[in-house]
Amino acid sequence: MAAYTYEAIQRGGHRMRGEIEARSRSEACDKLSREQLQPLWLKLRDQARHDAQNQSTDNLQHSSLPQGGYRLSAKQVMFFTEELSDLLEAGLQLEQALRIMENRQEGSALKDVSAYLRREVREGVNFSTALRKASASFGELFCNLVAAGEQGGALHAILQRTLAYQKLIADLKSKVVGALVYPAFIGFAGLLLIILFVSYLVPQLGTLLGTSGNKMPLATAVLLAASKFLGTYWWLIVLVIVGLAFAFRALLNTESGRVWWDRVQLRVPLVGPIFRAKFLAQFAQTLATLTSNGIALYGALKLTNAATPNVFLRGLISRVTNDVGEGASLSRAMARTKSFPSVFIDMIVVGEQTGNLPQALEKTGARYDKELNAAIGALTSMIQPAVIVVMAGVVGVVAYCMMGGIFQAVSGLRGK
Repeated sequence: MAAYTYEAIQRGGHRMRGEIEARSRSEACDKLSREQLQPLWLKLRDQARHDAQNQSTDNLQHSSLPQGGYRLSAKQVMFFTEELSDLLEAGLQLEQALRIMENRQEGSALKDVSAYLRREVREGVNFSTALRKASASFGELFCNLVAAGEQGGALHAILQRTLAYQKLIADLKSKVVGALVYPAFIGFAGLLLIILFVSYLVPQLGTLLGTSGNKMPLATAVLLAASKFLGTYWWLIVLVIVGLAFAFRALLNTESGRVWWDRVQLRVPLVGPIFRAKFLAQFAQTLATLTSNGIALYGALKLTNAATPNVFLRGLISRVTNDVGEGASLSRAMARTKSFPSVFIDMIVVGEQTGNLPQALEKTGARYDKELNAAIGALTSMIQPAVIVVMAGVVGVVAYCMMGGIFQAVSGLRGK
């Protein structure tokens, strides 16, 4: 029998240290699990003394791992959450699960992050604290949820709920991006077509009309003048576009400019309803996830505010947070902003009256997720015919101007 030294989290969230005798490390972990203890680290007693004597060497090794320097994509964070949740569900302890993730064959940032986290956890650092130190990509929201899971002894359940939330938010983002990619692509293709007409075909038409000697139609003359201007002063147009881009970027760097632009996005026809529905769905789902995991409403609102990219909407959430902090109910605080839909507020009122606010928020998020799908469906069904009509109109006008000039030139040649 060997003696092991350990530090573990009890079911109530308290830490404790002690020693346990077992024939192997796995048997020691099994004994701790039967006592409903989640080990943060587990070492042979002699090894623990040896590690304490060589702590300076360990610190030197740790310094090679950049604190907060790992950058992970949203997909990598989601994959990390899913894999860790599966390993914990299989009955592994946190340090064992991180070791398995560290020993993956393929090299990736997740492998390095898992190694860093395992070393931190083995040294007694809270997992949520280790996540904050490892990478800013995990975000304050994710780390706070993990901290709640550690304190309540339900890390696996928290990770499962967090994974479901991550998938939901990723789905919302993909829906919005998918709805806007097609019109952007069609508009770019149409712009290239117009540039081809004006820069290549129209100058040839001007040469043809010059040989005929006839007076060209007004529409054709305007088209030729526009083509000549673009051919001569294209560099000026490029400078103006670049200047406007820099001016717009400078405007967005100011607080008032950013608020103005974020408010304008919500008021754009067709696109605005999508952004509003996305915000309402994400706001409700985030609050539902946080409050259902034991985080107080005031703290949940502050975390939701930090996770909202739109500055104008962030200001609304700040007003709601302040009112809730002063004792107002969530529904009353939202009603004071006069920016949340009445249906949204009514569903929150029902949750407050029944004492089950997280469930009401979850149902509200599902409702506005359906509204988001409807808004995206309406947009995509209108985009294709609208783009076709616009492009057909532009190409038709250019073709009309060109054909009018060609007919005039042909008539002049016949007259000669």
